Amino acid sequence: MSNSWLLVLALLLLAGCGAAQEVAVVTQRAERTDLPEAAPVAERGGQAIPIDTTALAAMRGRFDGGKMWTFDDPPLAYLAEQFGFSPDSAWLAAAMRGALRFGRNCSASFVSQRGLVMTNHHCARESITRVDQAEEGLLRDGFYAATTEDERRVPDLFVEQLMAIQDVTSSVHAASRRVRGDDERSRVRAQRAAEISRRRTAALALEDSTLRVEVVELFSGGKYAAYTLRRLRDVRLVMAPEKRLGYFGGDADNFTFPRYALDIAFFRVYGTDGQPLATDDYFRWSAGGAAIGELVFVVGNPGSTSRLGAVASLEHERDYALPLQIEWLEARADVLAPFKEYDVAGNAYFALLNSLKALNGQQAGLLDGELIRRRAADQLRMQAAIAASDSLTELYGSLFRDLEELQISKRSEIARARAFAFFGTSLGSRVLTRALYAYYYATLKRRGYTPPEELRDIRKEAMSFESLPPEAEEALIALRLDDLKEALGEGDPSFRRITGGLPTDSVAGKLVDATALVDTTGLDSLLAGSYLNSGDASVPVIEVLAPLVLTAQGQAQSFENREVLLESSLAQLKFMLNGSDVAPDASGSLRLADGVVRGYEYNGTRAPAFTTFFGLYDHYYAYRAISTEWDLPDRWLTPPDSFDLSVPVNLVSTNDITGGNSGSPLLNQELEVVGLIFDGNIESLPNVYIFSDRTARAVSVDSRGILEALEHIYEADRLVAEILSAADK
Repeated sequence: MSNSWLLVLALLLLAGCGAAQEVAVVTQRAERTDLPEAAPVAERGGQAIPIDTTALAAMRGRFDGGKMWTFDDPPLAYLAEQFGFSPDSAWLAAAMRGALRFGRNCSASFVSQRGLVMTNHHCARESITRVDQAEEGLLRDGFYAATTEDERRVPDLFVEQLMAIQDVTSSVHAASRRVRGDDERSRVRAQRAAEISRRRTAALALEDSTLRVEVVELFSGGKYAAYTLRRLRDVRLVMAPEKRLGYFGGDADNFTFPRYALDIAFFRVYGTDGQPLATDDYFRWSAGGAAIGELVFVVGNPGSTSRLGAVASLEHERDYALPLQIEWLEARADVLAPFKEYDVAGNAYFALLNSLKALNGQQAGLLDGELIRRRAADQLRMQAAIAASDSLTELYGSLFRDLEELQISKRSEIARARAFAFFGTSLGSRVLTRALYAYYYATLKRRGYTPPEELRDIRKEAMSFESLPPEAEEALIALRLDDLKEALGEGDPSFRRITGGLPTDSVAGKLVDATALVDTTGLDSLLAGSYLNSGDASVPVIEVLAPLVLTAQGQAQSFENREVLLESSLAQLKFMLNGSDVAPDASGSLRLADGVVRGYEYNGTRAPAFTTFFGLYDHYYAYRAISTEWDLPDRWLTPPDSFDLSVPVNLVSTNDITGGNSGSPLLNQELEVVGLIFDGNIESLPNVYIFSDRTARAVSVDSRGILEALEHIYEADRLVAEILSAADK
């Protein structure tokens, strides 16, 4: 099952289930005699209204589209103009190669010449659980490898290092010029991108099997770049603090500041010789940290933003997609809440809470009105430019109307999309997820022409989903069936085939009791044989569900193909009008984001740029009676006299980040580590749609606080010596 296929299923709602605007905004060349010949106008309610382009220009910020720069198009002129800093090609190459993608969803970096890797504790939770032996409780109590031999390899974990970038836009676009129709054009572009990836990966593999090529789509397909990535698969856990420190303050403090979390973890990459990887691509450590007002950079892999689309999409996000996503996630969080003390269920629960808080923050930004007004002003400015130019009118005259009409079409499918949201991911039933993988695996295997390596990848992904308690499984399956009933109706033949007229909770209970898919052992056995002929209780259920999922996925993909092509045109228009000030939306690819260390005003007071360990203990004593979220482990309750409470533990900066940047290094101009990104404040959440650094901040663990805790609380002398040795090189 390809990652792209899973992504579509996981993001049936997130990937632009847009909506119709209540008021159509259409720009056209003026036809009224009382206006200058080329004056741009907007049409609202059948009335033509002149557009004040000067006022619109004043409403647009230079960096509304953000500062997530690609390494092949860095903002050199802006950095020189704004900060008097002119990084050369060697600086950019070092910044690019020191950064890492950690697994599939986080960022990391090399911090020593012996393959030492730094990332977040919350990115490492699943890995910590996987290396826990005989119920040691490593997630609860922490882990430190006193020697190299004690470092524990994490099954299936990998890191990736970006080695080179090459523009392949002309090749991808050339393939689609010969076909018609949105779906066909999208299919051909995806096919050409995949061909480039396969061909180049195969060529590189002759010399180095760790290298692969991934073609990255930017500007909604306006640009394609071939990224050469080095995948390193032997990754071992070195150190992780207790969960109470990594997640200090829990959900209450999540997306807030001031913060006092030690959200850190260290791993090590090993080479094919079984020895720690020798590398010159690492970031040295700044023992002195950063200062207020200092220029700092984040290098990481932000997941996704939606800053370049149309206002119609935002309005539907606000009115339909986000409310449905929030409702869906809340129901699952309620199911898992009683099991949050169990490692696997707890990890899933905290992931749901994190997603919920992020989505609620995004929703609040859209409901505020200012965000959409600013985006609408920029859209009207573009419409004015179209109206004032015959050539632009010919190219883009119907663009915004087409985007609005697409939202109406997508809204008609929102109920069905909700029924299959996040199907096949870790956010729902693991039984149904395994069943979907097994169905897909068996179907491809039966057809006989799927490459063996693809089948192996599907099997490996299927086996990676850890088990939830049976009671949680039953409730999650029942929720999925309830969603299906709401979308299809209780009398629908497909729904009745699954339930046989029984209540959904009864069907869920019988399925969990009877299926072998409650754990990976049963899945492994079924995959080894013929799953579809196995007689397992899950087979008749998934034989009904899988075609429905694929149909919903196909419809969502069709909408997405249409929107990608339209937004590609929109991105080209923006680039034409705004030039190189436009950064592409985040897409999981490596980015460089500039900012400065700075506090901010909120709630009638001011958040400082730095917090210290004094504040951590203040929160413990102030809130421990209220919640266990501010508890401290015993070793923290009796710190040694050498432990300096005045050392900064967290800091904030104006860097542009989003989900996926977790684990990114915060670097100074000399590419020294001054912090470790782990969160954004609540004010930063609407930045998914438009960038602002007025009060939005990126939150990091301070490099000084990391060293202070490692040395004096954890007595991680070997790790401290390695970090400081790297700093002195």
